[in-house]
Parts: sequence; C-alpha cells; structure tokens
Amino acid sequence: MCADSAEPAAQIILGIDLGTTNSLVAVADPTPRIIPDERGRAMLPSVVRFDENARPVELGYEARGSAIAHPQSTVSSVKRLMGRTLADAEQDLAYVSYRVVAGENDSARVALPSGSDGAATLVSPQEVSAIILRRLRLQAEAALKVQCPRAVVTVPAYFDDAQRQATREAGRLAGLDVVRIINEPTAAALAYGLGMRHASGGGAKPQTIAVYDLGGGTFDVSILRITRAPGSETVADYFQVLSTAGDTHLGGDDFDRQIIGLFTREITDRFGDVSFPPRTRQALGQFAEAAKVKLSDQERVGVKIDLGEGRTYERTLTRDELEALVTPLVEQTLAACARALRDARRQMEGDPVSAVVLVGGATRTPLVRRRVREFFGIEPYTALDPDQVVALGAAVQARVLSGQTADASLLLDVVPLSLGIETVGGAMAKLVMRNSTVPARAREMFSTSVDNQTGVKLHVLQGEREMAADCRSLARLELSGIPPMPAGIPKLEVVFSVDASGVLTVEAAELRSGKRLSAQVVPNHGLTQAEVDRIERDSLTHAKADMRQHRVTDLVANARLDAHWIQRQLDKLGAELPAEVRADVESRIATLRGFIDRAQADWASIDANAFNAAKDALDRASVRVHEISITRSLRDEG
Repeated sequence: MCADSAEPAAQIILGIDLGTTNSLVAVADPTPRIIPDERGRAMLPSVVRFDENARPVELGYEARGSAIAHPQSTVSSVKRLMGRTLADAEQDLAYVSYRVVAGENDSARVALPSGSDGAATLVSPQEVSAIILRRLRLQAEAALKVQCPRAVVTVPAYFDDAQRQATREAGRLAGLDVVRIINEPTAAALAYGLGMRHASGGGAKPQTIAVYDLGGGTFDVSILRITRAPGSETVADYFQVLSTAGDTHLGGDDFDRQIIGLFTREITDRFGDVSFPPRTRQALGQFAEAAKVKLSDQERVGVKIDLGEGRTYERTLTRDELEALVTPLVEQTLAACARALRDARRQMEGDPVSAVVLVGGATRTPLVRRRVREFFGIEPYTALDPDQVVALGAAVQARVLSGQTADASLLLDVVPLSLGIETVGGAMAKLVMRNSTVPARAREMFSTSVDNQTGVKLHVLQGEREMAADCRSLARLELSGIPPMPAGIPKLEVVFSVDASGVLTVEAAELRSGKRLSAQVVPNHGLTQAEVDRIERDSLTHAKADMRQHRVTDLVANARLDAHWIQRQLDKLGAELPAEVRADVESRIATLRGFIDRAQADWASIDANAFNAAKDALDRASVRVHEISITRSLRDEG
C-alpha cells in the first residue's frame, strides 16, 4: 500500500502511546516527532464505533462525534478493561454507555447490540485496542512511505502482568511486533531527558526527577535517576527507575465523573427521578469533559443540557467548584508520590528531586499543577506537550532498539511488586524483590518435604506479605517425573526471569534427574487497584507479625525434616548407639516435635527463639549419632 523506501523497513520501529482517552504514534528520525493523520491531527481519540454486525465503522474523531447517537455501540476508555475481570471493572460500568459482561475466565468483554440473529456479540478489549493500534500503524506507514511492523508501546507503570500481556496481544492482533513495552513515566523521562539536557547544558552529575503522569484513566508517578556522560551533548547514558507508585483507576475520566455526579444530583433534585439512558449518559460525559477543559483557562463556564419533555438543566460551573470536587482525587495522587519517594529514598543517597515533569492531559488542571508544586517544592517542568511526551519518549527508545543511533541510552525499569513462590507451610519465598531493575533474574535452591515425591508443585505469587495466603496468585505449575527419593535429597533449582517488558518466565529443574520445566506466567486477569493498595498497606501494617509467622513456618519445615532424618538414623543404629546418647536425642526430638505440633495449631503461640534453640540443641546432640553412623558405613564398606 506504500511506496518502497531506500531505508530497510526493518530498521523503523514506531513509538506508540496507547492511551485511555487519546492515542499517538511517533518516530525518531533522528529527532522524535509525532506522526499526524492526513488532516494534521496529532492525537487519535481512543474511540471505536461498531455496526450491527460488530464490524468497526468509525474510529477516532468520527466515532467520538457520533457517540451520542450510537451510545451502546461506541466503545471508549477500553484501556481500563485491558486484562481485567468483570468484577475489576464493576465501578466503571455506571459511567460507560456500552454493556460490559463476563467472557472467558471471567474477563471483561464488551457486549455489542444484538445483530439480526438476536444474539449479542462479545468483543475483547484487546480487539478494540488492536483497531486503534492498526490505524496508528497505517497512519505512520502512509506518512513514512514504508511498512512499519514493529513498535515500542507504552503502558502505565502500575499495569500488572495481565494488563501488559493484554497490551502485547492487542499489538499482535494489529499486525505489530511489540518489541518492547515500557512504562509511560519512563518514556516521558526519555523525552524530557532530551529537553532538560539542552536546558542544563549537560554535565556528569546524576539528576533525580519525578515524573507525575495523570492521564485520562490512570495515574502513576516514577522517581528516576538520569546519568549523563561527562561533557556529553548526546542522549543520557541511562535512565534508571528507582521506584514507582500509582493508581490504575484514577485519571481525568474520574474528574469528569465528579462533574457528572454533581449534574445528576442536581437534575434529580430539580426534576425528580429522571432516567439516564445511554444517550443521556454519553451527553453528560461530553458536557462534563468540555466544562473541565474550559475551566483550565477560564474561571467559570456555562452548562445547558436539554433533558427532553420540556426540561432543561442549566447552571454555571466555577473553577472553585471543580477544585472542591476533585481535590480528594488529587490528594490521592500525592499520597502515591509520597510512597514512591519513600521507596526511592535509599537509592537517592540524600539528593533532592531536582525536577518534576508533568505528563498527561489532566495535568493541565490548575489545581494539579499548584498542588504538585507545593508537594515537591519546585515548579513542575512543562516544556513539552503533556499529551505528546509519552509517544515521543517511546520513539526515542524505539530508535535505540533499532540500532539507528550510537547514542545508546540504557533504560532501566523496575518490577512494581515482589515475585516469589509458596514454600512448605504456606510461606512466601520472594525471589525478585519489588523495585528490582529489569531485566531481572533470580535463582534459588529448594528441595522436597515428603519421601518419594515424584512431582513438585510451584505456586507463583506476587505481593509484599510474608505468607502466600496474603499474596496474589499468578500461576500454578508442576514439575513432574522426578525419580522417587527421600525428602530433602532432590535438588530443585527455581529461576525467575523478568524481561525488559516486565513479563515473568519461571524455570525449574531437578538437578539430579535433569527434569525441567519452563513457562511464561500469563495470568487470566490482573490486580484491582484496591488489591494493589491493600498489598502495599498490609505489607507495612503487618510486617512484624508476617516476619515472625514466616520464621515459624520455616522452622516447622526444617525441624520436621531434621527430626525425620535423625529418627531414621536412631532406628538404623539400634544397640550400637549408647543408651545415654539415644535417650538424650530422643528427648530432644520429642521436644522439637512438640514445638512443631503447637506451631501447626497456632503459630502465634510459639516463641520462635525458643523453637530455634530447640532445633539447634537437637542438631548438636545428634552429632554423636552421625559420627557412629559414618563409622558404621565405613566399616561395612571395608
């Protein structure tokens, strides 16, 4: 469809910001720039309208313009459904004009109006997103006159594994090879790094910045360290994410919903019970968004809504009223900023945040800019268009990955929540810690706890608590075919690998037999924001008790194995073991088993120090048993 280019198509990698409200595509050739559509428009509204046969018929501005006339078949803000269950999306349903139902694995699906056969058609969020991505790809190919099959796509920093995988799937459906998924604040840092380089004149001293990204549907904040080569006038050496925090359920759409809530309350007070069919909800949403945008530049705006049947709702909305409505939401974002700063403090080495960059259209709100300035104590940096900066940064990273630049900037993102496996007794063994730089790789050795065990189940977890029951289950895998061996003899090596896009691969191998498994962990759905908040809050609130429970659980597992093996030696040695040694060891085994039984009944009743002392006492007392057993083995062999 496009003319050939002298430049090989394989060298071009696009940068795409797949946004909740608007999406953009960019390229760095070599300067990063947005690729507009044929009418010169930089942004593509993330809105798709389907016909009665579930075929997309309008996209972008056209779909958004006809949304009031076709409310149930026009899909917007679908990014909030990516990788989510129906339960996850529950609080959004009152604000969308289309139906959302449960699909496979309880995943959220858009239910389009019934066709001629009377059956509703279900469309996945990935399919809707793919339509948007495909349009952006074709838009870029038409402008660049070359095929562009590869892209770097951005996601909110707090997107979990399921949401990132859903984004990758959408790219594949759009005919794109998603070569890298990067966090939106990190992409913004890449673009702003270029801008601040020129502003600061270069220099070798590392710079710590905060990226505050408040988009249409999500919020996240990242604390980053930017290091430049001495005297360099090129791109920074590397961008390292020190910490990240956020809310996948908070954005400009929620500002709109506060306004919608005000309108609907007043309409109900004035006119009594008024139905709000899909068309009316769509209109209310557009009026609310328009009012919010105007109040960024004006002190007041007039609103007039025709409700039909001779009823008209009319009022003036002031900036002060808007700020009163959205202040709680803005304060939630600042609480996340405080968490991110706390997590990054050790790596900041006492250096203050030297710059704050604002990303996302909602950061144009005067209240947001004022509160961010007050919170960080410095004027936010807004040199680049907050709507375009993420796509520009994605294009910078895309150029680096394509090998078209010698200015190799190194992008170091982080794992947002710890990853690990469940151990005997239900403890969480963390392999990859929260805020570890990706790509990340961790290796740990385990063994079996039961004699003649031929299979090992691996329960992969995500979270900050010490016990598996308090963490999020990601996957359950099984390594089978292990030859029968006594407990504790198999050598099980577990390796976690998190790639640059944040996708986890789990490998396990029993080293004595050579049995192996490898699996990419792709959850059916992701964390709700309430769960993310709970994970972080509970990890702090219950830290001391969790550590104690984890210690007792580990002691139970290790003590049971010790008692098992020492008892076997006692049984084998029989009369060869002096009576006083046997009595002492058996007494200590009984004491240790008493701790084990009480711990299983109520771990909180156990003094972990006393438990550990009993285990150590048995280990010391059993030295004579091991000596006699070794002597016997040598004699038998002789």
